[in-house]
Amino acid sequence: MDLIFIIVIGALWGSFANVCIYRLPLEKGVVSGRSYCPKCKKQINWYDNIPVLSYLFIQGKCRKCKKKISFQYPLVETISAFIFLIIYTLYGISLTTPLLIILGLSFLIIFFIDLKHYIIPDNLTFPMMFLGFVKSFDPNLNDLFPNYIHSLIGGIFGYGIIWSIIFLYKVIRNREGMGLGDAKLLAVIGFWFGWISIPFVIFISSVVALITVTPSLMNKSKKLTSEIPFGPFIIIGCIVYIIFIEQFKIMFF
Repeated sequence: MDLIFIIVIGALWGSFANVCIYRLPLEKGVVSGRSYCPKCKKQINWYDNIPVLSYLFIQGKCRKCKKKISFQYPLVETISAFIFLIIYTLYGISLTTPLLIILGLSFLIIFFIDLKHYIIPDNLTFPMMFLGFVKSFDPNLNDLFPNYIHSLIGGIFGYGIIWSIIFLYKVIRNREGMGLGDAKLLAVIGFWFGWISIPFVIFISSVVALITVTPSLMNKSKKLTSEIPFGPFIIIGCIVYIIFIEQFKIMFF
């Protein structure tokens, strides 16, 4: 029963994540105001706002205007439920669990915002930097997290390496390359997991980005100068790091 409860709570927070994904790029408040249909702007009844189930029941269409509702909504709610379930299963009732859940939800919101709008909101990255650094002062946390010295170095290193790439690209090509949002996101990862996570995350995210973008370059639907959201790839790189952190430390440290 506790696992079912965790899944339900995770799906409910996924519904809130959808609100953030829709409203943050529009600079609207996320804690006030009823949910409404993006197409007809009519308020959504509570029984049409039950995570995943309502989407299936109304067959993915707004009850009032009958316009199609994006599949993103049940997808985000489902992913959020899995985030809660996996973290709780691995770490149980501990301080690590809510910390990773907060990070996971932030990553989920950033992933879909950057994917759609090519931006990473500061009001997500700055608080996560702060929390990542503050939690590093607790010596009783899981070994997944570094101490405050490695956390501080990681945050600076993560931001600095992307900033350097942006600076050099602008000097050489006289145009903008990556955005500072990517630098701030990598700083978040550095604050949370220390400087040793940064090279791994950059490598994995770059490889995944290359594999993903190559087909578009080959069929010429994208150019080398085309803008791509790099935040989702950084997040994927961080997830891979968390999964293989122990093997990574054994191999190189």
